Amino acid sequence: MNKVLPIVVLLAVAFSCNKRERVTKVQKEYDGPMLELEDVVFYYSDSALVKVKGITPHRMEYANGDQEFPKGLYLEFYDDNGKIESTIDANVAFYNKEEDRWLGQEGVVVVEDESGKNLKTEELYWKPAEEKIYTEKFVTITSEDEVLYGKGLEAKQDLSEYTIKNPTGDFHLEEGGNFE
Repeated sequence: MNKVLPIVVLLAVAFSCNKRERVTKVQKEYDGPMLELEDVVFYYSDSALVKVKGITPHRMEYANGDQEFPKGLYLEFYDDNGKIESTIDANVAFYNKEEDRWLGQEGVVVVEDESGKNLKTEELYWKPAEEKIYTEKFVTITSEDEVLYGKGLEAKQDLSEYTIKNPTGDFHLEEGGNFE
């Protein structure tokens, strides 16, 4: 009897294991936003001076620090006297924390406040540390006396200086000026 009992127990365990369904749980790591905010106004400052003001109807922030603005983003850039130098408005925007780089897409408009000069494009990057904006997409720059077109641009974020990589359009040159 002592030899039969272990065999019976072993068979009972074996048959009961075969009858059970084995369930393996696989947990997927959540990769969605960790924080979602509505109607947000935020500021970036340097030495107690506001340098950038941002306004967005919807902001999503992810665990890695990246941000997404699916309903648009409006930025104002200020000089040291608190005067607006320029603005950027985009219908969709993203911030990549690792690269400290912003991306505006879909109907991006940059306006230089003093002269009213404006830039329109479908995609624009902004590097805050360099105070630089750039794109490889088609651009239109409109000022009081000219309209310039081209593909690709590098500029200061206030549009005070810019280079269009492949320009086209009507150019206004002062007498004695040169064009490269």
